Amino acid sequence: MSTVDERIPCAGEMRSCAAAFVARVTARNRLPLDYSVASLRVVDFLVDGLRKGGADRERARETLFELGAYVGEVLVRRAGAVWVDFDADQCTYFGQPVGVRMPDGRVWNPVGKVHNRFEVGGPEESLQTFYLMLHGRARRAVA
Repeated sequence: MSTVDERIPCAGEMRSCAAAFVARVTARNRLPLDYSVASLRVVDFLVDGLRKGGADRERARETLFELGAYVGEVLVRRAGAVWVDFDADQCTYFGQPVGVRMPDGRVWNPVGKVHNRFEVGGPEESLQTFYLMLHGRARRAVA
């Protein structure tokens, strides 16, 4: 996703969006963005850094989307989720065109969760906790 091309990736493009972001960010910095659950703590720190650095939502929009793609891809790789294109009602509800469907059928909005972390901050909006909550619920529901 670039500032020239304002088109939002569809579900089938989210994996490559996350991979391109990781390649670009890790080439400049030695950030441990390895799609692990622990790496979501790094995402929390990155979002907090944007907030503390004074970025407004519009200037940070592209980076927040890419961080959301990364968070979603962690859910895909670690929790068995799949990327989905939202229908019109879901787009209206979530404010995003794509999200993930968990193995138990629940649909979540990792891009929106990253935006919430940016807007609200604080431990209640932790992306690592978000993963643990979703993955933990899925395991309990199956048991």
